[in-house]
Amino acid sequence: MMDELELLKKDWQQRGATAPKLTYDEICKMLWKKSSSVVKWIFLISLIEFILPHLLYLVPSLREGTEIYANLGIKNAMLGLTIFQYAIAFYFIYEFYKRYKEISALDNAKNLMFRIIKTRKTVKKYVIISLSVFFFTFIVFAIGVYMTDDISSVMNTENIRDFSEGRLKLIFGTVIIAAGIIITCIMGLIYFLLYGFLLRKLGRNYSELKRLEV
Repeated sequence: MMDELELLKKDWQQRGATAPKLTYDEICKMLWKKSSSVVKWIFLISLIEFILPHLLYLVPSLREGTEIYANLGIKNAMLGLTIFQYAIAFYFIYEFYKRYKEISALDNAKNLMFRIIKTRKTVKKYVIISLSVFFFTFIVFAIGVYMTDDISSVMNTENIRDFSEGRLKLIFGTVIIAAGIIITCIMGLIYFLLYGFLLRKLGRNYSELKRLEV
């Protein structure tokens, strides 16, 4: 859907010189409001992204599924990784909130351009780090599978007698890594569509501001 600024520009072209012109300050104010709204959505989405997994954890089957970490001997490693994920999440949520408050208080086009660039860099860092940490959890899981002494009892495969312990470890480890790659790619696609859409809007605002500054 065409945004407000694009509609106005088309209207100017249709009406010609007789149409009332928006001033430089009015256009900057419009771009400021649009940018502030985009950064607000980035902050809200990151907040929802943090809260949603905790709501899913209330489902008994998902909560009980985490007991396998203790059986694999990776409970402490997963706990440390979870604490690190919390730290990353809190840090970037705070950064997005700061970017939103900074842009909301701006009244200068050059400062707004600088904040837009800073926000785009922050979002890109957030996506890269989040996906990396998410994939690393699968690696830790796979290491736990390879390190355990009795994979058959841990994964409840006593009834599978055709495979040796080493073969089962290889199968489960490979499946876990493959699942990690696939799920991380899916998450990356969601990030690309969701945050990418918002970043493109910020990019267009930056280009428009840059054009006005020339």
